[in-house]
Amino acid sequence: MMMKNTNSMTLYVPQMNCASCVAKIEGAFEKLSQPGVDTQLVARVNLADKQVHIQGDISSELAIVTVASVGYDSELVLDAKLASEKKIQDERVEYRTRIIQSMLGLGLGVPMMLWGLLGGEMMVNNPSQQLAWGVMGIITFILLVTTGGHFYKGMWRALKARSANMDTLIVLGTTTAWAYSMLVVIMPSWFPAETRHVYFEASVMILGLINLGHALELRAKGKTSEAVQRLIGLQSTTAIRLSDSGDEEVEIAQIQLGDKLRLQPGSRVALDGEVLSGESNLNESMLTGEPIPVSKSIGDTLSAGTVNGNGSIIYRVTAGLTDTRLSKIIDLVQQAQTSKMPIGRLTDKISAYFVPVVVIIALIAAVVWYLLGPAPQLSHALVVLTSVLIIACPCALGLATPMSIMVSVGRAAQMGVLIKNGEALQTASKVTCVVLDKTGTITLGKPSVTNIRLLDSYDGSGSGSESGSQASASEQLLLLVASLEQDSEHPLAQAMLDEAKTRELSLVEPDRFNNIQGKGIVGIVSGVELAIGNMSLMVMENISAIDALQDEVETLAQLGKTQVYVAQGGRLVGIIAISDPVKPDAKEAIAALKRAGKRVILLSGDQQETVQAVADEVGIDEVIAGVLPEQKQAKIIELKESGEVVAMVGDGINDAPALMSADVGIAMGDGTEVAIESADLTLLTGRLSVLADTFALANASMRNIKQNLFGAFIYNSLGIPVAAGVLFPLTGILLNPVIAGAAMALSSLTVVTNANRLRHVKLNQ
Repeated sequence: MMMKNTNSMTLYVPQMNCASCVAKIEGAFEKLSQPGVDTQLVARVNLADKQVHIQGDISSELAIVTVASVGYDSELVLDAKLASEKKIQDERVEYRTRIIQSMLGLGLGVPMMLWGLLGGEMMVNNPSQQLAWGVMGIITFILLVTTGGHFYKGMWRALKARSANMDTLIVLGTTTAWAYSMLVVIMPSWFPAETRHVYFEASVMILGLINLGHALELRAKGKTSEAVQRLIGLQSTTAIRLSDSGDEEVEIAQIQLGDKLRLQPGSRVALDGEVLSGESNLNESMLTGEPIPVSKSIGDTLSAGTVNGNGSIIYRVTAGLTDTRLSKIIDLVQQAQTSKMPIGRLTDKISAYFVPVVVIIALIAAVVWYLLGPAPQLSHALVVLTSVLIIACPCALGLATPMSIMVSVGRAAQMGVLIKNGEALQTASKVTCVVLDKTGTITLGKPSVTNIRLLDSYDGSGSGSESGSQASASEQLLLLVASLEQDSEHPLAQAMLDEAKTRELSLVEPDRFNNIQGKGIVGIVSGVELAIGNMSLMVMENISAIDALQDEVETLAQLGKTQVYVAQGGRLVGIIAISDPVKPDAKEAIAALKRAGKRVILLSGDQQETVQAVADEVGIDEVIAGVLPEQKQAKIIELKESGEVVAMVGDGINDAPALMSADVGIAMGDGTEVAIESADLTLLTGRLSVLADTFALANASMRNIKQNLFGAFIYNSLGIPVAAGVLFPLTGILLNPVIAGAAMALSSLTVVTNANRLRHVKLNQ
């Protein structure tokens, strides 16, 4: 049933698998938007998800018909989650199918090839050989149809779109080899005795090898669609709504703007809102990337998907499900997926011109031999036609790229880098600008104590430690503080506990403990009254002497450090500075990138002073601070528009839109799963030192691929004229299809051997 016109829709196109598919589908929708046509459409193709996102006034039926006009079946996506699951299942089925097809092709082709190599008869010179090879011809025909049917369909789609692709080359090579062989079997007398050779093994082996390559390529593809699903997973499905009859758990869809919701400890915020009552610390790292929870109290805003601490809050809903900050991030990721144009395969570009030229040369050569060649003219014409098409078989071209990618991916894995697809590897070789997030990328993402500043008012009494007289004054204060912090779940508390553990301090149980949400803690340890927290707690407890430390506090802030104030007995006695330390290899990693000629930028949502301090420490000259997730994405797009090829390195959900919009998205393996799924490359160990090596490997890989393609193309360029008989007037020798088949195999072996050099290539340090 036809659905009504809509402003936006998504179609799932399972048969879409290459850059030429994208061009055909987008071209079909462009024709609907020509000047003078009322329907104005924008169609963006997401090759990773095999989806077409359409914006404009068009019915779903017309959209499906438009896709069908260029040879592809499609279906309307009504549920994004179900569509993603269906794509994953389809790819699993396709992978298994290609593996089975390759096993069938190679399972028959290899024994036949060995038969010939070991002295078995491959000629047809008598009725018994006709019968035997006739049976093999029927078997190979069945395999041709079953294991190569998708290539024939691909060629047919290309022909309807008046283009040529790799499928066209594969079909021409395999079909010609089989057809020639069957003609030899059926009518051997038509052919000179020395040309009565069959090439059934060539047909099935070509299909087996190409199917195996497709299977391996399919397995190596990135699963970028999972990024959106993981983001969707952060959205709550229900919430506790306050009503006149009491609290009630309701579906998110039933919640209206202005409704009051209760946020329990440990729960996710259902929708964006404003705090009406209560206090708590919320973990907003999935949106901000910062590890330290944010204090929330009356009047503060809440973001959907963030996680509550141990406080209870009542808040008013200020945004619907589709208008929350999290929903907007999801939309940004989806838009980035569709706007990121797939990199056209060089082999497809070559074949677009190569195939017509090969066919024309083969036909012209056959006609020339038929009209001007020596007797038997028809036999010689068929031999030339077959030799040209066999020697032009795309086996080497088909293996040139995937073999290099496979070796490169393996080499990268040994380095601790996950490369999700070949396109990312190609783009990484062109990167001119590397943009890095701060928290969890340049820094460890784990707060730790860096300074303990004691005031003159601290006398060191009441430490509760028998060894207090031998310990330093700072350790005495840390012992008191860490003992009280044992009952706190705040990350800053954990930082102080970690410091106490590092110093091997023996903590004691507090006599009294009270958590003041959003401010800190107060209590008694070994008879000593303590107040530990932020400035708000000090004001609440009427702690003085803060103003005298203003310069020191500003200095710590400029160094990117968080200050925890410690009061004892109503007096301020110390300040504990906590920061997220820079990774040990960060400085050298940045230096290596600069040596490689990369422009390096630090991009963070943190405050300017903190980001600048980190940049100065690791040697980054350009800093962009205080940006939201959508602003990060905008900065990436701005850099791309200025001509830079941008690699974005990040670890948080807030980095996902920027990772998707960058030419190459690189996620830290110790970051969030959403960032990892959104990225093209993942640093599995979280070490920055492999960045420069990754780009060097990408450069080496692309050189290797170009060498393979150049070699394969040159092989064809030299082999085709020889197969066409240009040397016959000089040598009196016409290239035998057996030699053509051997040359084809040799070209493939050369490609594989060259690709394997990547396993040992030295990377620039």
